[in-house]
Amino acid sequence: MCSVHDTVELEARGIPAVPVITAAFRNAAEFQFRNRGMAAHPYVELPHPVSNLTAAEMRALTLRHVDEVARLLTAARGG
Repeated sequence: MCSVHDTVELEARGIPAVPVITAAFRNAAEFQFRNRGMAAHPYVELPHPVSNLTAAEMRALTLRHVDEVARLLTAARGG
C-alpha cells in the first residue's frame, strides 16, 4: 500500500497526511500502519470499487469526503 507508506514518510517529516483507501484495503492499511508503529493513524475509507464510477459519480463521492479529509489533516495527533 503505497498510500500508507507515503503517509508514514510524510508524517515522519512533520507533514500531516491521511490516505484515502477503498474498503477492500482496510485490513491491509491497518496492518501496514500497525507494523510501522502508527496503529491509530486515521484514513478515509471509500466504498469499493471506485474504478467503475463515472467521472460525475467519482466527483460526488469525493465531495462527500472533503470535510473529513480536511478535519483529519488539521487534527492534532500525538506522535
